[in-house]
Amino acid sequence: MRRLPTVAMLAALLLVPGCAAQTAPASPAPASPGTAATAGAEMNGLDVVFLATLAAHTEQTLEMVRLGRDRVTDRKLRTLVAAIETTESDELATMRGWLRDAGPAAAEAARRHDHGGHGTAAEDMARLRTAPDGEVDRVLLELLAPHQDAAADLARAHQTVGADPRVRAFARRVEQSRTAEVSLMAGLAAGRRA
Repeated sequence: MRRLPTVAMLAALLLVPGCAAQTAPASPAPASPGTAATAGAEMNGLDVVFLATLAAHTEQTLEMVRLGRDRVTDRKLRTLVAAIETTESDELATMRGWLRDAGPAAAEAARRHDHGGHGTAAEDMARLRTAPDGEVDRVLLELLAPHQDAAADLARAHQTVGADPRVRAFARRVEQSRTAEVSLMAGLAAGRRA
């Protein structure tokens, strides 16, 4: 999966009218586990763009793991795929809730910034969908590892520009989980080559 370098993507988002300047109050939405909602915090335009972009990215992740989950043969990869599906389904619900609770301006910004087709996503999904049974594990690892690495990069970059402490803490957790997943997938891929 091709990916736009994170710095270039954030710079481009800053140039989009209304991204950096827009603020929307963040209401006390249900916090994800381990994070308390911050009363009075304000979500800035970059928080909104980050959440909208990561939500679209997460939807692709979920599509990818659902395409592969029933065809994966490696037990460790099957466990990882199940964990990703559970975790990212919960994270997606949290992101959508925060965007909804941030108000109509945030919802409109999220709609405008829902880029949906990151890189060659359609070709990647088709490649996974049509992979012969004996190749699904390899193809899934080849596609999912860089996809999750891109999410880690996006989350890492957001930690220094976001305004809402909840969103920055969420970005930190996303970076940590995706980085750990990429490391696990590298080990699984190395084991397949051995």
